[in-house]
Amino acid sequence: MGSYVPNTPEERQEMLRAIGLHDFRELYGDVPASMYLDRPLDLPSGMSELEVRRTMTELAGENKVFSTILRGAGAYDHYIPSIVKYIPAKEEFLTAYTPYQAELSQGILQSIFEYQTMICELTGMDVSNASVYDGATAAAEAAAMCRDRKRRVTLISGAAHPDVINTVRTYCYGTGDELRVIPVKDGKTDPDALRELLTAGDVSGVCIQQPNFFGQLEDAEALGEIIHAAGALYILSCNPIALGILKTPKECGADIAVGEGQPLGMPLGWGGPYLGFMAATSKHMRKLPGRIVGETAALIYTASSMPQIPRSIFSSTRTLAVHMYLLSNEGLYINETYGTAVVLLVLVLAINCLSGFIAGKLAKK
Repeated sequence: MGSYVPNTPEERQEMLRAIGLHDFRELYGDVPASMYLDRPLDLPSGMSELEVRRTMTELAGENKVFSTILRGAGAYDHYIPSIVKYIPAKEEFLTAYTPYQAELSQGILQSIFEYQTMICELTGMDVSNASVYDGATAAAEAAAMCRDRKRRVTLISGAAHPDVINTVRTYCYGTGDELRVIPVKDGKTDPDALRELLTAGDVSGVCIQQPNFFGQLEDAEALGEIIHAAGALYILSCNPIALGILKTPKECGADIAVGEGQPLGMPLGWGGPYLGFMAATSKHMRKLPGRIVGETAALIYTASSMPQIPRSIFSSTRTLAVHMYLLSNEGLYINETYGTAVVLLVLVLAINCLSGFIAGKLAKK
């Protein structure tokens, strides 16, 4: 049987000698002998691939499978197009995780950038990160984004997934903040109870799930108005597939949109974890946790190239550098290109001389 230790016996002996030991077991010299296992592990014998498949099929047969489920709880077996499993395996995308060397990881960076773009399109938000651990973690991170020095209380609907509530509670406990659960009425978040909880003025953010744990559709817009009227931030935890027919979090007035990414086509994977998507308005962009992959562009594609003479200081215009580049590319205005270059050089020299003169005057003072 192969070894998971990626070094040879000789290399191990060399490392032991470096720390003054002769045998690997000497590292555990403080462990009582009674705690050592002096017999093989009581494990069943190995099975062939066919036997494993039969065993797993029998276990899977004990699950009760429903053709259609419209609820806000749990993970579901969504249809995944066959091509999906082949695309990530292509060498253009299958690069090392944590792409610190951008020049060697353009494939995975491109895929993350496209993912962020699509999340923004789904949620209507301005910016998305490259995802977090899972949907519950995304809700907890969003609650942390909302906090400030004066407001240290987070509200979450009692109609949210219990695992999400518990995760947010754990995060709040770790930072010394308080989590309060909004009561549920007729399977939905009670708006009157929400107003009551907001009266103290110490609430930083409110998390509502849409659709909620009971499969009900919340009046997300009305709840958002109540939240913003109290000066709190609005977190909407949503199902990304449901956003195909429901109003986007942005349309509902949410400041931060979060959710579980499993419905986007991830296998069930024994219950997760999957991925948690997060998106926010540009106002809260600087507080988004995790990585954000951006796209750079050459100056020629970002600088204005209006061919008209500006009518005011607020009019769009064309920089001399861009003007010179465009003239040289056309190949018909070589003299004009040289003329633009001379003007640009004179301006640069003049600015440098002026800045040097001013710096000298300031240094004498």
